[in-house]
Amino acid sequence: MTERRPASLSAGGVTVANSGELLLQARDAALDEAAGDNLAAAIVAKDATVWGPEAAAEASVRLGWLDCTRVSRPLVNEIEALRSELASSGVTRVVLAGMGGSSLAPEVITTTYAVELTVLDTTDPQQVASALVDLDRTVLVVSSKSGGTIETDSHRRAFEQAFRNAGIDPTARIVVVTDPGSPLEQTARDAGYRVFLADPDVGGRYSALTAFGLVPSGLAGVPIGELLDQAEAVEPTLAESEGNPALVLGAALGGFGNAGHDKLVIADAGSGIRGFADWAEQLVAESTGKNERGLLPVAVEGTDAPGWVETSDTHLLALGGATAGTGTSVSGPLGAQFLVWEFATAVAGRALRIDPFNQPNVQESKDNTKAVLEKAGDGPLPEGDPLLVDGAIEVHCDRELAGDASSVAGIVDALLAAIPDRGYLAVMAYLDRLADVSAAQLRARLAARLAHPVTFGWGPRFLHSTGQFHKGGPQVGAFLQVTGAHATDLDVPGQPFTFGRLQLAQALGDLQALESRQRPVVRLHLTDRGAGLQQLLQAVAGEPV
Repeated sequence: MTERRPASLSAGGVTVANSGELLLQARDAALDEAAGDNLAAAIVAKDATVWGPEAAAEASVRLGWLDCTRVSRPLVNEIEALRSELASSGVTRVVLAGMGGSSLAPEVITTTYAVELTVLDTTDPQQVASALVDLDRTVLVVSSKSGGTIETDSHRRAFEQAFRNAGIDPTARIVVVTDPGSPLEQTARDAGYRVFLADPDVGGRYSALTAFGLVPSGLAGVPIGELLDQAEAVEPTLAESEGNPALVLGAALGGFGNAGHDKLVIADAGSGIRGFADWAEQLVAESTGKNERGLLPVAVEGTDAPGWVETSDTHLLALGGATAGTGTSVSGPLGAQFLVWEFATAVAGRALRIDPFNQPNVQESKDNTKAVLEKAGDGPLPEGDPLLVDGAIEVHCDRELAGDASSVAGIVDALLAAIPDRGYLAVMAYLDRLADVSAAQLRARLAARLAHPVTFGWGPRFLHSTGQFHKGGPQVGAFLQVTGAHATDLDVPGQPFTFGRLQLAQALGDLQALESRQRPVVRLHLTDRGAGLQQLLQAVAGEPV
């Protein structure tokens, strides 16, 4: 018989609380299994067999995050010394070029500590151009684990040229974070850039407390030693079967997921941490969304937002405050939470019987982008003719899905009606997340109409996050892709494509991946971004479905 454990556990500065009989039963069953297998101690001992024979090879080179506090401690003085050196030359603005795990943690860290960091995780030419300013006081951190990330490579090229055009030596203004032996390491050393090498045995989404999270954050002015102190406080609990908040969180996520509650709705409830759900979204979605299984994180605007509701397939998780009814709450300092969530995700992966360290379908969209660009050559990209044009919006979708719809509002209605039982809607906006920020309102407006979860992602950054779940997780998604015309484009120096062309190729490549799975998908192209967004926001504010 499953042993009933306390509903709340506090240790190492972190508190995890669960409520609701069904959640507690599912959590405790997972905890019983974990205790019987001595799972926590096995993970801390880096036993790569924990996730099964097929995952062992990958896991054997992906558990370095367990040593992050020890390995990263020597970096603190080195990073802070570089910050002082740059500041003495008047260089106080930090731009981070990175995607996914290379950008999400630094963004959470710096916004939480209220220090300035410009995060460049886009191929939108307007947003890239907006970062190419104030070069006289700017240092660029180029952050890529593989060293071959096309977005980050393009950012580096643009800044190198911009620095040279401004009469600034790029070697004094570019810092590189990458894995040993990556193509970027060689490029950086040949160019004379300052290089920080990260632990190659840490996957990108588990790298918050490694050089990938600490270098840009520390250069921006965050007291990064404090983050490591917070993680060290909870670290001794990780090997324990009892009194282990990370194990409890992982058991709740995986156990309740196995019980059918596989949509993890995350809202801040006074945690004091800003943007944490965006980081957790990548960690959970990319780690668990494969083999048609997984947990879909749904980041919502607050506990009063549309979509924050108990259903037969949701798991409500509040950051910093309690949930009403059935759900989970997690509170604690940022550094500790990074480590707790990483460990919990590994535990949830075991409960779900998947490999939490690979991401097989992320590469698929990268390959599709490359194929779209190569096949088109110098010609137009394969957008196809719109099914219909309504005002400032071109509609691209399957005629069968559209039915007799003759407007954007009708097309949206048809897409919402196509969401399957226990399904979800994903909104994917390949736009400028600064200038086109109103697009994010689409999530709440659509969620207010639906009994299904609605996610929102900025393209292409979501390709390194929920993009894995879209293609590898349960095939119950419906997809609304939004692209936009460019008032001006921007060259990628040394490449045969512009940023705008790359952005559209990424959108079309991902569209192909979704269509190949026979998922309901609509692309709305804004021929005028301002007018098109206003029109779209009005069109989605229809009747509940």
